[in-house]
Amino acid sequence: MKKLFTLFAFLAVFLGAKAEWVEVFKVDYSQFNGFPYYVMGYVPEWVDGVMTDLGGNYKYGEVKDDATETSDIIVSTQGGVQYYRLPATDGTWHQYFIADQIPTELDGSFVVKAMVKASEAVTINVNMGWGWQSGEQTSANVSIGTEWAEVEWEYSGIGGTSCNLVAQPNTAAQIEWKWLTVSQNKKETRPVEWIEDLTNGDAEQPWADPNVQFNDQENNYKICAWGKEKGRNLGEPDADGNIPWNPFPCDIEEVDGSRVFVVHGQPATTEGDASAWDNQFWIQSPKSWKAGTQLKIHFRYKASKAVTVATQTHKQNPSDYLIWHAIGDINFTEEWQEFEKVVTWESDMDGGWSVAFQLNQNDKDAINFYFDDLSWQHMKLDEGLFVASSNSATGLEYDFDNATEFVFDEDLQAYVATVGTPGKQDSWVNEVMISTVRGNDAAFKSSTLKPAGAIVNDPEVWPNYTESSLAKIKLPAAGVWTIAVDTKQKQMNFVKLEGEEDHAPLVINPNPTLIVVNGLERDDLADTDTEVREGEGGSGQTWDNQFWIVANRTLSVGEATILQFKYKSSIPAKTTTQCHAAPGSYLHWGAIGDVNFSEEWQDFETTFTVPTEANDMLSIAFNMAEIKEACKYEIKDVVWKLEDGTESLINQTGSDNFFVKEGAGSEPHVFVDPDGIKSVVNFNTVSTATYNLAGQRVSKDYKGIVVKNGRKMLAK
Repeated sequence: MKKLFTLFAFLAVFLGAKAEWVEVFKVDYSQFNGFPYYVMGYVPEWVDGVMTDLGGNYKYGEVKDDATETSDIIVSTQGGVQYYRLPATDGTWHQYFIADQIPTELDGSFVVKAMVKASEAVTINVNMGWGWQSGEQTSANVSIGTEWAEVEWEYSGIGGTSCNLVAQPNTAAQIEWKWLTVSQNKKETRPVEWIEDLTNGDAEQPWADPNVQFNDQENNYKICAWGKEKGRNLGEPDADGNIPWNPFPCDIEEVDGSRVFVVHGQPATTEGDASAWDNQFWIQSPKSWKAGTQLKIHFRYKASKAVTVATQTHKQNPSDYLIWHAIGDINFTEEWQEFEKVVTWESDMDGGWSVAFQLNQNDKDAINFYFDDLSWQHMKLDEGLFVASSNSATGLEYDFDNATEFVFDEDLQAYVATVGTPGKQDSWVNEVMISTVRGNDAAFKSSTLKPAGAIVNDPEVWPNYTESSLAKIKLPAAGVWTIAVDTKQKQMNFVKLEGEEDHAPLVINPNPTLIVVNGLERDDLADTDTEVREGEGGSGQTWDNQFWIVANRTLSVGEATILQFKYKSSIPAKTTTQCHAAPGSYLHWGAIGDVNFSEEWQDFETTFTVPTEANDMLSIAFNMAEIKEACKYEIKDVVWKLEDGTESLINQTGSDNFFVKEGAGSEPHVFVDPDGIKSVVNFNTVSTATYNLAGQRVSKDYKGIVVKNGRKMLAK
């Protein structure tokens, strides 16, 4: 048991500077002669320097020897990859990047402006994304007219530090794009100091020891530029007799009047995608970097041929792969260019040392690559423990620049800080963020600590914590709080010194209703995937049988919840899950992931955060026709609550929060448990649907007691 600690100096709350819109990204499509981004099945074409979407009447297939469809019209990307323009026969929906590698800030707000027009007035969806999993994109509807005009739209609540923009038209109209900018709502922060980490990045001096081996971890960090050329620097044969070719300290040669780093790329002949790294180049840092670190990377570059090169993050040994991304794709030309980018080292890059260039990502030819003036800098930050605070009720905003530093308490053996000022109610706070760095807003948000479960006002309660990004900690009440963090045990504690009365903790019991969904046999799928599912294409859909857990209120983006239940089925079966508004009103394809049922009872528990695509969601849908066979699904003891335990999202008794659909063409209806008749839930909408006392939808001519708009009545 830990004893109550004494008081320390209190936080002085400062208001941050006024925020302003600052341009952080710009793309001028006239600088390209072909599509410069990753192709997702559709390739906008270039007409007089304008990126042109010819509409959903077309699709595109890569030019290959084994192409199943060909055409007389071939278009090329900026990287030289060729595609056939083909007629589309399966609808007008299509998608493509309009921007990539946009530097963003966690929890930031952004305005996008584009010079664009269409052959007819259209409204299209544009996603801003920082990943491809559920909750890693946010959407906007963009209206485009028939004359050139600057169109503007906004995003907020961004959860990543590098984003893309994906246009998703559902139209045959032609859309033309001239340029695009992205601006961020930023406030002035204290100046950033950058510290140089490379001492030999200008290539003017030859390597002190050019024979250092790439796997010599006592010395390899001293080489800032490594190269790999196919067939050079051969290693020892492996067990299968394959002889590797290893990285070596990059060649230094005189080019254009100065000494530069050179990789003389050889023809890439390895089969498949692996040929991308037949020839490589590395910028090697002198140390590894932890997630959340801000880095500035700079270099000059050119090649003997225009080509687009991908980058990866590697560990200390060049060629020791860590993660597929680093500083984005680099578009080489035959002229010298300058590259400079500030990156936030993301969680999956933790421990990375170097940036690897995949020199044959898009072109297998022998190409010479030239680099000079390498610079790898890191942002100087205060390290330790720091707390920033806010009050959502009074509008008191986070001030990360002046976050309070924790001080070590010898008696408590923990670090302690206080937020709010005693006797000043306008300084009371109801939310805090605790970080291991201070000096940059993005770095602060990337390096936060997240407690397990709800916070309570008790000197003897020490919940565990984990490292997380953008962890906002809600307090039981607004007030002046003293916080202690035990870094050895990874625990934290909260004690309120003055303020509002604590919110009463809730006792949330599982809803004992046994929900049974008698899923009917499904027809062959209308949209087939022959590698995964059976059939040649029928009228069936994976949502012909469904189950919904319906919350008592709508949920907003970012609300973190916990879902628990017990489940089993008559035969093994998989269900996918989606976010819906009212049952049947689809919002987003991803919810709690797949749920794999078996013939034995299992326990399910997950933390579910409302994704940006599902704002104002009301229900989680289970698609129970993923398998073709008829199946009886059983679910009970459901708990759906806020992660901090302050609210149950469903009733703790009864079946009003559970909807089912059994068979294609049927309508969602409230599940009727064995204990009695339950009313159809009213979602504050006027409905003409009528149900009998079994919860089944009936025609308007049905006679007897019915349920309509949540009320029982006698139909004569």
